[in-house]
Amino acid sequence: MTAIKPYCRLTMLSPCLIVFTLFNSQFFSTCAPAEFACLNGQCVPGRWRCDGEPECPDGSDEAEETCKQTCPPEKFDCGGSTNKCVSLSWRCDGEKDCENGADEEDCASDAKACPSGEFMCANRKCLAIVHVCDGDDDCGDGSDELKCTSPLTCGPNHLRCNTSECVPLIWSCDGDPDCSDSSDEGPERCGGDGVPYLPNRRTNCTAGEFRCANGECVRLTWKCDGDPDCKDKSDESDCPLLTCRPDEFQCGDGSCIHGTKQCNKVHDCPDRSDESGCVNATKCEGPLKFLCKNGECIDSSKVCDSVKDCKDRSDEPKKECGLNECMINNGGCSHVCMDQPIGFECQCPTGYQLLDKKTCGDIDECENPDACSQICINYKGDFKCECYEGYEMDPVTKTCKAEGKSPYLLFTNRHEIRRIDLVKRDYSQVVSTQKNAVALDLDVANNRVFWCDRFHRKIYSAFIHEASDPSQQVPLLESFLQTPVGLALDWLQHNLYWTDSGDKSISVASVDATKRRVLINTDLSEPRAIALDPHHGFMYWSDWGTRAKIEKAGMNGVDRQVLVADNIEWPNGITLDVANRRLYWVDSKLHLIASVDLNGAHRRTHMSSAERLGHPYALAVFEDRIYWTDRDRAAVFMANRLTGQDIHTLAENLNDPHDIVVFHQLRQPQGPDSCNLGSVANGGCEYLCLKAPQITEHSPKYTCACPDGQDLGPDMRGCVPGELADATPHLTTAPSGAPEPLTPLSTLKPLSSQESKALGSHYTATAMVISTTAAGDSSVSQHFPIVATVVFGLVCAGVYLVWRNWRRDSTKSMNFDNPVYRKTTGEGEEDEIHIGRTDGMGHHAHHHPYPQGVNMGVVGAGGGTCPQFITLPLGGNMPDPGTHWYTEQPMLSTAK
Repeated sequence: MTAIKPYCRLTMLSPCLIVFTLFNSQFFSTCAPAEFACLNGQCVPGRWRCDGEPECPDGSDEAEETCKQTCPPEKFDCGGSTNKCVSLSWRCDGEKDCENGADEEDCASDAKACPSGEFMCANRKCLAIVHVCDGDDDCGDGSDELKCTSPLTCGPNHLRCNTSECVPLIWSCDGDPDCSDSSDEGPERCGGDGVPYLPNRRTNCTAGEFRCANGECVRLTWKCDGDPDCKDKSDESDCPLLTCRPDEFQCGDGSCIHGTKQCNKVHDCPDRSDESGCVNATKCEGPLKFLCKNGECIDSSKVCDSVKDCKDRSDEPKKECGLNECMINNGGCSHVCMDQPIGFECQCPTGYQLLDKKTCGDIDECENPDACSQICINYKGDFKCECYEGYEMDPVTKTCKAEGKSPYLLFTNRHEIRRIDLVKRDYSQVVSTQKNAVALDLDVANNRVFWCDRFHRKIYSAFIHEASDPSQQVPLLESFLQTPVGLALDWLQHNLYWTDSGDKSISVASVDATKRRVLINTDLSEPRAIALDPHHGFMYWSDWGTRAKIEKAGMNGVDRQVLVADNIEWPNGITLDVANRRLYWVDSKLHLIASVDLNGAHRRTHMSSAERLGHPYALAVFEDRIYWTDRDRAAVFMANRLTGQDIHTLAENLNDPHDIVVFHQLRQPQGPDSCNLGSVANGGCEYLCLKAPQITEHSPKYTCACPDGQDLGPDMRGCVPGELADATPHLTTAPSGAPEPLTPLSTLKPLSSQESKALGSHYTATAMVISTTAAGDSSVSQHFPIVATVVFGLVCAGVYLVWRNWRRDSTKSMNFDNPVYRKTTGEGEEDEIHIGRTDGMGHHAHHHPYPQGVNMGVVGAGGGTCPQFITLPLGGNMPDPGTHWYTEQPMLSTAK
């Protein structure tokens, strides 16, 4: 019995230690309420508890007892020992969000049929019935066109194209080809030469532009550069075949450079192809290589093998071979010392890096923009990823995914607007029978869609669930639009912004289109896309004209600035990543997708490939995905925004895709309406109330705006005609007791040349006199005393200034820096001493006015008459009110 007592005592002690540890962590810890107390007493943020990554050194924040939970109804229980709950909308979305993959199990049996009125493709995609047997492969696997036994028949009000498509009969012979083969505009039907007139076709291109065969205009420098820019590719037809000499390198665009310029670390080809695929074959790095002192490179296994492989014998040093430097003070390394055949190497544990050759320091992983989807928190030896409110961390991929309903895409396809569910991959038609829909935006909170039709030159709106009914498509703006190409909604202040490449302007209107005005119409060449940040009051737009750029300004038109102007050729679509505060754009000429922060810094290129990005037109960003339309490939694609990889085709064989947006409540975060914060509606503005840019904490929340041709009145809220606003001064309240108000500045006129000379040069530019009024005006006599006083005061001031300038110019001065002489007066020119002269100085005497008595001589020691001297202010901070005279000349010392 006594033999097992020690063992019993030991086993009884363990629970006591555990209880004490728990007691100590709960009652002696100083963790805040929002923190989690580890068993060892360490504190970590409470939101890191049960997130799948142990932050406590003892792993207690991820222990099964800590994380055991019951999933709420809106969550899916992953089951097993993971104790994880994921969003129910992630179930059967094609991505494994549970570590055990339970959210993607039995999805085939759980899959529901497509809604009534839709067709299920062989790949389980759902299509609207109108897309079945229409001659287009909308499913992507051709299953929607397989069982079409009879030829496609068109309705009585439709025309059948030669390609079997059906288009409305009223679209025939309107100068705009709607059939893919342009048969609706052919000469056999419409007469003439059969050359259609395109809406974006110009009568004449400028001198620096090339006219495409279809009437489009592109830059002349893009002609025969190996990259088609015209939609019909006519800019690359009839181009001379470029051949390079044997000693030259041919760039990807066909141009030639000297062979020595390839792989010289300088981009000499316009497409930078001369520096692609370059590998430094002479590189001698890594643990398997050893660099001899003479520059040779040998295998590291040949070092210290008693065989001289380096010609300079540097691989066999007698004193270093066989010596382990790590045995002495760890080689001076702060963490890990690794002995080498010759010498040693300091290494660092995970999460650290060498600051010098021996000392390890923490790696700031958050400096890598790809480290996390949204929020990156760096701490010693590691880092942590987090998500913004409304997003949830995927426990498997560690990316942030939106909570709530499934997001879906809306995109324009020339004659229609289509929808793709990003989770279920349902494919349906939202708006039909459009002539040329190009721009698009949404009001997520009210479930409305806005779009531009470039052919009809109108902006429309409709509720999404009613948009398929043409009678519910409301034209908002029908006049004074030339070529609307970009559209954006301010969902907080309820205003609509658009770009017009026809009259080269950016305009704004109330969401009901009852009020509108032009915001910017200067220094715009080819304005295209526009995006808004209503929370901070800024708008952004692209311009692919002569000087391609992306610009930024306040949503009221002020504080305009250029964000991107370098390495940019044809910026088409732009979009904002609201969560991460970045602006993305596609460049159709450089074939890339890039981004900058909202101040134009930290530029990144996410994708760059002429093969994958033929003619990207518009893009949208949501979660960790980029979505874009490609007019050359007639398709919609998506890719990972962090890596540019994982590219998928969402829709193909389209007519002419243009704009694209994501519908989800997190794309338009809610916030206050700055124009209706108080009791006064519309901010007290008579016309438009526009969000002001929030530059500092003191910036105004909004400003008022008037229609074109009118300006704000004196109260900066009401509107007055433009000419009247210019003539009406901003009045200032007169002081109390003033008998009459001041004369308005509009009744003043500049001084004549004679009056200006009389008053002196200082008042020439600003002095004003009252203009003569009509005979019999009684106001003249009322204002005469004031006018006379003002004129007399100005004359006196002018005379004083003339006398003062004359006196300053004619007085000779000397400056002294001597602490012996103290300041004697606080007036006039300080730190200045004037050397007096007597009458005996001849004709110069009258140039120097002196105080009375200075010119009176004083008999000196030699019996002669000497001038008196006066102390003058030479610095110091003790004023002396008295004036002191000396009979001897003061000695000037140069000592310091």
